[in-house]
Amino acid sequence: MTDITAAMITGKDTVELLSFAHEPPRAGCITVDITLCGICGTDIASFRSGHLHSPSVCGHEWVGTVADIGPTVEGFDNGDRVVIAVPPACGSCPECQSGLGEHCRRVSAVARGRDPLAPPHGGFAPSINVEAARILHAHPALTDTEAAQVEPATVAFHGVRRSRIVPGDIVVVQGAGPIGLFAVQFARAAGAGHVMIVEPSEMRRRIGLELGASTAVAPDEAADAVQAQTRGMGADVVFECSGVPSLLQTAVDLTRSGGLVSLLSFLAQPATINAARWLAKEITVIASNAFTHDDFHRSMTFLADGRVTAAPLHTRTVSLDRLEATLRELSAGPSDDIKVLVDPRAPAGE
Repeated sequence: MTDITAAMITGKDTVELLSFAHEPPRAGCITVDITLCGICGTDIASFRSGHLHSPSVCGHEWVGTVADIGPTVEGFDNGDRVVIAVPPACGSCPECQSGLGEHCRRVSAVARGRDPLAPPHGGFAPSINVEAARILHAHPALTDTEAAQVEPATVAFHGVRRSRIVPGDIVVVQGAGPIGLFAVQFARAAGAGHVMIVEPSEMRRRIGLELGASTAVAPDEAADAVQAQTRGMGADVVFECSGVPSLLQTAVDLTRSGGLVSLLSFLAQPATINAARWLAKEITVIASNAFTHDDFHRSMTFLADGRVTAAPLHTRTVSLDRLEATLRELSAGPSDDIKVLVDPRAPAGE
């Protein structure tokens, strides 16, 4: 069979189309023909900075169909529609043995593409061989466009689940990109009484309101808006989803004493903080690195029954050869694009 051509970020402002041998899946693995793969904020940050992740992380939000099944794999048939996830907790690492399966060491390694079965490229390719334990059947109620966004939806689900929102909480979401807009919806589903989006783009603020935010304000209005909404106390929970290092401190400034800041964004550069203010407020900070196997099942259920919606986030689909130009556009500054999907089988130039 012909080689596989995969698009990979290989350096600052650089995407290359590389060839990989088309090989049958190893024991415990599956070959998936990829239908759509989302461009993630980590892809944009990597392209902009030249900070490269493990190869399989370049294109880690995808949906496809099973094309071949390796030895020892059960529970899948050719033609099954599947999404990429993480395996269940291994049960044998030190974290699992200590009752901390949510922080399973093996799951963390797999999510970062640092395990022995990690593929040599990500989902910006027409097909991929991947460990079967990472694959979940796509919920039949989801379209391909929705299923391709299960991974970012699950990032937000995991962060909201860990944030300990209680009914009636006043919540602020910094940044109305895909993660922020999913966080708005999951926060609402978790019982938040008021959800405020802080976002410079008027278009994204509008979409946030359509998806359930109570209010949406520009960054220079945020401090006054939070003070007015909370009678001077500050928000109960603030989700940092913008990816801007300086806004980590801003998130703390917007939070009430004893409140919680949830870090959902990937900060590619160091953040300067006012630790004395964190101390004075007795702030709790929770970082959400990834997700669990169970989070994927639960987030798909929310998407399937309509409590959370992904379709409005999708702004366009591009072909594989347009990935570099698209990343250049997304890295240049504010954009009306929210979630761009790549169709690796589309004709060149689309």
